[in-house]
Amino acid sequence: MATPETQPPIISDEALKKAEEFIEAEEGASNKLSGWLGTAVVILAIVMSVFHLYAAMTIMPTHILRGIHVAFMLFLVFLLFPMAKRFRNRVWWWDWLLAILSLYVMGHMLFGGDAFLERSTVPSALDTFCGVALMVLILEAVRRCSGWIMPVVVLLFLFYAIIGSKLPPPWTHQGMDLGRIVGHMYMTLEGIFGTAIDVSSTLIILFTIYGAFLQFSNAGKFYIDFSFAAMGGKPAGAGRTIVLSSFLLGGPSGSGVATTVTLGSVAYPMLMKAGYGKDAAGGLLAAGGLGAIISPPVLGAAAFLIAEFLRVTYLEVLLMATIPTLLFYFALFLMVEIDARKFGMKQVAIDKADTVWNLTKRFGFHFLSLIAIIAFMLIGFSPLASVFWATVVAFLVSFLHPSCALIPYEVFTRRTPLVKGLWNSGLRKAMEGGSIGVLNVAATCAAAGLIVGVVTLTGLGLKFSSIVLTYADSWSKGIIDLLTMFGVTPTPTLLHDVKLLLTALMTSLIVWIVGLAVPVTASYIICAVIAAPALIQLGVADFAAHMFIFYYAVLSEVSPPTALSPFAAAAITGGDPYKTTLQSWKYTMPAFLVPFMFVLDPAGLGLLLMGSFKALAKANVMDIAIVSVTAMIGIAALAAGVQGWLFKYTTKLERWLLIVAGLALVYPKAMFDVIGVGLIVAVIVMQNLRTTDARPASG
Repeated sequence: MATPETQPPIISDEALKKAEEFIEAEEGASNKLSGWLGTAVVILAIVMSVFHLYAAMTIMPTHILRGIHVAFMLFLVFLLFPMAKRFRNRVWWWDWLLAILSLYVMGHMLFGGDAFLERSTVPSALDTFCGVALMVLILEAVRRCSGWIMPVVVLLFLFYAIIGSKLPPPWTHQGMDLGRIVGHMYMTLEGIFGTAIDVSSTLIILFTIYGAFLQFSNAGKFYIDFSFAAMGGKPAGAGRTIVLSSFLLGGPSGSGVATTVTLGSVAYPMLMKAGYGKDAAGGLLAAGGLGAIISPPVLGAAAFLIAEFLRVTYLEVLLMATIPTLLFYFALFLMVEIDARKFGMKQVAIDKADTVWNLTKRFGFHFLSLIAIIAFMLIGFSPLASVFWATVVAFLVSFLHPSCALIPYEVFTRRTPLVKGLWNSGLRKAMEGGSIGVLNVAATCAAAGLIVGVVTLTGLGLKFSSIVLTYADSWSKGIIDLLTMFGVTPTPTLLHDVKLLLTALMTSLIVWIVGLAVPVTASYIICAVIAAPALIQLGVADFAAHMFIFYYAVLSEVSPPTALSPFAAAAITGGDPYKTTLQSWKYTMPAFLVPFMFVLDPAGLGLLLMGSFKALAKANVMDIAIVSVTAMIGIAALAAGVQGWLFKYTTKLERWLLIVAGLALVYPKAMFDVIGVGLIVAVIVMQNLRTTDARPASG
């Protein structure tokens, strides 16, 4: 890290406090409870973690596991998240009322037996009361965790289910009465207790616990220090440090905003010393935080949902994410390299004592659990078992250094009493943090289950896809007519390609708009059920359609008005939040055009490594290599065009030629690849022939 002699002033406590507010905006403003109640909540959170770790290694009825998970979530949310900020740090009588009501309605389900499940088509009056109460409780829980937008979206979907018979075509449906809605949402595994809660109660909470084990064993600090040491020593070293550390921190933090704040609080002084402005530094920090969501082996919560929706293994989702993730970080590395040359970044001194070798010798064991997740899945363990045993590995290797031990050495030498030592240990904090950290996502998944339930009840997904395809068909015919005027002969293939391109553009826009309002997990779930079918009907592989939606859902982290990562970064750097958001778009834009490659043409599936190990084994390695290389060249062209710099400052013509070249290379067709490469060669020739400085014209 930067030495004391070269490091700028420390970031103010006020800036860090403001940044923490953005984490609260994403994860909810929680109570800080003390006394017996605080102790009781901690114990309950630990019990929740122990229960889910136990459930990972045993066979438990599906509805029991999901029901207990929701009961834990609701009870803890109403104790830990206040109704409003002015009621913080105290549990009020209404909080107790809602918490107890949560236990009652969940108990009615859990102890109802087979009879409860069998009468889902004709629920009793008590069933209806409990079902309506549970829906209200979930809406209040997600409001406390994430704000008003998600509950309003859910209410709109429920309203659609009720008044469907009164709507005009093509939105009309037969309409659902209260009994039908309650029976579907509360008494089956299709609504609240559907896919989203299934994933939350298994993979998501286990990975959250695993991330907490890494956090409290100081793995996060090691990853940052390792990145500082590995990437320092050159003018681009400050930017490279952000890129590498964001990748490594994806596991411990599990959150784009948290990664941004963690990196910013440590690395912003180094960025400022290197020559980054406040807005540019914040944009890079936010872009790095975004990378944490898409980085294997953990990825974001939505990745676990992809595996469930597609009925594939989580290891296959990791396989699909490998090349796109590498391309994302390749784009970021290119952007910071261009920054270093374009703005004449300064070299920041690195503490010689903290070399890569020294750090690895002392703390390299923190990499073992990350490797263990993949290793266990490769030898045949289920994802649940893999993350369980990776958590055990993280716990055991923490004892290899006193500062990382999750149970202090003093407990074993009896210098500290056993109970006191365990209570103050990192193990207790990790078990508590694992449960507390999943509450926001679990509440979102429960609310999203209501949306999925409405979609399955009303057939909204097929209706929506039909509407999208109708618009795409109409617009594509208009484009074909325009091309015909210029002498282009229309063919069925051309019509299909234009229609697919328009559908992909509309889908990305829909996902982006939904992502403006709700978190990544919720936007993926909503769009997976209403938008993915349109792409699939046009011949796009189902896994490619879902990965396309996943990557655009992730954009919500850097898109206003919910651009929490850039806003948190701006709080740390003191920059303008909206200018910081624009900078984060600049850094991420090249890589986020890549998803179009794997939906516009079957050749693009090579970027997803064909979606499975079986398909990969039969694939032509050369085809995968070609599409990957053209993607890299396209990203490089887009990065240069966005930055206005290739080997020197670009003219406006050169800049636009590079952008067009990048877009052409993103389209996985041989003709467009030739056009893209030709344009890049033309720009290189133009730059070599030009002797004047194009700085004023570059914008």
